Amino acid sequence: MNILWAPWRIKYILGKKEKNCIFCIHNREGTDEENLILYRGKLTTVIMNKYPYNNGHLLVAPIRHVPELDDLTIEELADLMIKIRASVDFLRKEMQPDGFNVGLNIGKVAGAGVAAHLHFHIVPRWNGDTSFMTTLGETRVIPESLKETYKRLKPYFDKLREEE
Repeated sequence: MNILWAPWRIKYILGKKEKNCIFCIHNREGTDEENLILYRGKLTTVIMNKYPYNNGHLLVAPIRHVPELDDLTIEELADLMIKIRASVDFLRKEMQPDGFNVGLNIGKVAGAGVAAHLHFHIVPRWNGDTSFMTTLGETRVIPESLKETYKRLKPYFDKLREEE
């Protein structure tokens, strides 16, 4: 039997579970850094994924709690796309990935972990980022802590907020 030690997971296992929607930022207690919120806008929010596929895995969601694209206004759709484009640009500048996966899962059956609140995933990708650990061990290796990634990305989103 192979054993992979992950002592940092105990905080999640034993910790308080989210009762409210993770994307409804007005329901979140604590600081933005604690909650991994990089950007709060009038229509859109950008949050780091707490359980990322890769470093820099971001979630872009409308502020309004809606499950479907049809529920969004034209202004919300446009703002989401603008924030997705900005997020990709910031990740490209700071982390120099070789590419990106940008996607949206609509409905639980399609893989939406939080089906009630529409959100886009932005996952930076690097050549060779799926190693034998992912392929054989079904285990992802995330080389940088969430706090360090947050500190690297936050200034870009602060500047975006100031420019609005």
